[in-house]
Parts: sequence; C-alpha cells; structure tokens
Amino acid sequence: MATKLTDEAVLDCWKRFKQDQSDQELRNTLIERYLPLVRYNAERVWSKLPEGVDLNDLISAGVFGLMDAIEAFDLERGVKFETYCVPRIRGAMLDELRTMDWVPRLVRSKASKLEAARKKAEAQLGRPPADSDIAERMKLSPQEFDKLKSEASAVNLVSLNKKWYETDSYKDVREVDILEDSKGEDPTRGIQKRDIMRLVTKGLNRNERLIIILYYYEELTMKEIGSTLGLSESRVSQMHSSIVNRLKDQLSRRRPEFA
Repeated sequence: MATKLTDEAVLDCWKRFKQDQSDQELRNTLIERYLPLVRYNAERVWSKLPEGVDLNDLISAGVFGLMDAIEAFDLERGVKFETYCVPRIRGAMLDELRTMDWVPRLVRSKASKLEAARKKAEAQLGRPPADSDIAERMKLSPQEFDKLKSEASAVNLVSLNKKWYETDSYKDVREVDILEDSKGEDPTRGIQKRDIMRLVTKGLNRNERLIIILYYYEELTMKEIGSTLGLSESRVSQMHSSIVNRLKDQLSRRRPEFA
C-alpha cells in the first residue's frame, strides 16, 4: 500500500519535479497522488453513456490527461492543482470517446435491428407499425423498447454547417447559429458561483478550502476527499462540520449586509 504524502511532501515533490521534469519517479509519485480524481471523473462520465463503453478505457485516457496536466501545471499561478486538472482529465476522456467512435459501434447495430424489425412488422401487418407492434416482435417490454429507441436515435446526425436560410448579407444563417444549447450554463451563474466560492472559502486554510470545493463543487464523497488529501474519512467529516459551523456563524454576523 502506497504511503500517504503530507502536504509539505507533495509541495516539495512539485517543486523538484518542476526543476527537472524528466524525473519519472517524481512524475509517477504525483500521478499516484491524484489518481483518485481520474477514477471519480471517469465514473461520472461513464454513468451517462450507453452500455458497451469500457470504464477502464476512460480511466486510461484520464491518466493521460492527468499526465498532461502535471506537465503543464504552473506552481506560480496560485491555482490548486485539483481544480486545474479536472477539465484536462475530462477533456482527455471525451477525446478518447471520439477516437473510439462509440456511436457507430454501439448505436448503429441497434438502429439496424430496430429498422429490420419495423420493416418485418410492416410487411406482416400491411400498414405502418406502432411501437407496440415492433416491441412485441422484438420480445421487448415497453420500457426496454423505449430505451432501445432512444439509444438508436443517436445515430441520426445533423451537419451544423447546413444552411438554415439565406440572408441579404454576405453570411447565411446555418444550423449552428440557431441551435439552442440546452445544457449550456448561464455565464452569470458561473460568475455567481465563483463569487460565492470566494466568499465561503475566505479565511480557510488550504485543506479546508479543498474540502469545500471538492465536496460541494466536484461532488466527491468524504472518503474520496480523504484519499485525495491524505486524510481519514472521519477527519474530513470532522473538518467539514467545523467549517460549516464557522461559516454559519460568519454569515449570521454579516446578515445585515444582505438585507
């Protein structure tokens, strides 16, 4: 079992690695330190994907993202590495999904089976079949059929460069110009979240700030935070309770400012 590094030892490791980035032993030490973040983010991405994607493939890609983050991280910027590396880890995983081209392999076969069942049902019934007709011939429950239909629909791709309509100007309006990003976050909410984070973490030490950020913003469990920081789960829970009580006291004293 690997020995947990103290904060001072981790900082010393970072400093020595940045002086000589060819030192593989130091790099491996840092990779081992932050590996729990890779697995946590891989599981979050994997949980939203259709069946057939290997979790270990995402973890492997995430490790490469972690390695790139370690190479590029600048100690002088004052940004916590745990916060800095997550977008790179997730980006590497998404790149791996694109490289794997999982949509054709997983979705196209389902779409083909669905279309074959539809044609067979239409030929037998002499009319366009209802979903229940197709599900019956595929021996699927309504819930299973709805899931299959939803997954198979991912095969339908639309070019974002497709012309939507012409204008009098030199530039036509295309699909990408009118497509609503329903998952996009309102930029004002991002600013508000950062302001709130600065407010609640003001006056906290490094470990206390990380506990708040990793628990409330990255949604890690107490156990995962303890593994990341080299602390026991009970110690993290104890520190979290202490931080929350202090924040409640601070906010209650500042209540008149927000009235």
